[in-house]
Amino acid sequence: MTSLVNHITFDCRDAYELAGFWSLVTGRPRADDDHPGDPEVYIELPSGPGLLFIQVPDPKVVKNRVHLDLRPETTRDAEVERLLGVGARLVDDQRRADGTGWVVLADPEGNEFCVERSAAERAARG
Repeated sequence: MTSLVNHITFDCRDAYELAGFWSLVTGRPRADDDHPGDPEVYIELPSGPGLLFIQVPDPKVVKNRVHLDLRPETTRDAEVERLLGVGARLVDDQRRADGTGWVVLADPEGNEFCVERSAAERAARG
């Protein structure tokens, strides 16, 4: 027997606000029954596990042991700029001169995630 991943869960100080940031990242809305102050907020993704945000009293203090890797529909660089514009923070830039690499960003509560090259950028490099 096996198990499927049902949700990817973020512990956070403000579930509704952090879900709002990730709603902008994914282009998917918060669930219709989610409201400011809710201790749990959900974003359903078109496939795979959804994103679940759970309010906890503890602040984030160390690096994530698990993180999301995003593959944008546009270029990596354009997506990095877009995400910085909606509240992400640059953590580490691993872009290489040959066009490979990734960028590590953090969401408004400090959860790290990476932006990789798009499928078109990968195909162009062979």
